[in-house]
Amino acid sequence: MKIKVCGMRSPENIATLAALEPDYMGFIFWEPSKRFVGEATPILPPSIKKTGVFVDASVDYITKQVALHQLQAVQLHGKESPEFCQKLQLSGVEIIKAFAVDASFDFLALDAYASVCDYYLFDTKGPLPGGNGSRFDWSVLRDYPSAKPFFLSGGIGPGDAAAITSIISLNLPLYAVDINSKFESEPGLKNIEIIKQFKATLTHEISGR
Repeated sequence: MKIKVCGMRSPENIATLAALEPDYMGFIFWEPSKRFVGEATPILPPSIKKTGVFVDASVDYITKQVALHQLQAVQLHGKESPEFCQKLQLSGVEIIKAFAVDASFDFLALDAYASVCDYYLFDTKGPLPGGNGSRFDWSVLRDYPSAKPFFLSGGIGPGDAAAITSIISLNLPLYAVDINSKFESEPGLKNIEIIKQFKATLTHEISGR
């Protein structure tokens, strides 16, 4: 199980988190966000994939940020089309396409993206493109029709390790969990000790299956 920690900003906080070796670290390039990264991102250990999160940005803007910040993955959190994703494939980075999920989500919408992204990400549908801080009903994932691995996002908290493990027991290709606001002391500042405990608990839950 991979872990992505998103919405990082503070250099000291980033350095401390890096010592925990999350698999992905996310930096938000959507200016209205309270966690907007700004002009600079740090160098990370090679084991951590530096991920840029974008919302309906242009291909040109994203590719420039990929080069400037040496991003290894991009997360597209807006209404980007399959054709848009296909153009970004030329940049050589991992592409994570996010979808806003509620009880009426139609998984058939994923079909057009199957060949143009590496992973799907399922987040809670809400007033913001992401970071709404609430969980959608994970039972809808029972209808997931694809073999493509996905990230689970949306209001995941420190006490959710057992519930996450239950999704794995459904033989779904859950690849990673994406954590953010429930592990913060303020927007963009993560509580490292809580993340450390969550990672250990999740590892224990999975190994005990």
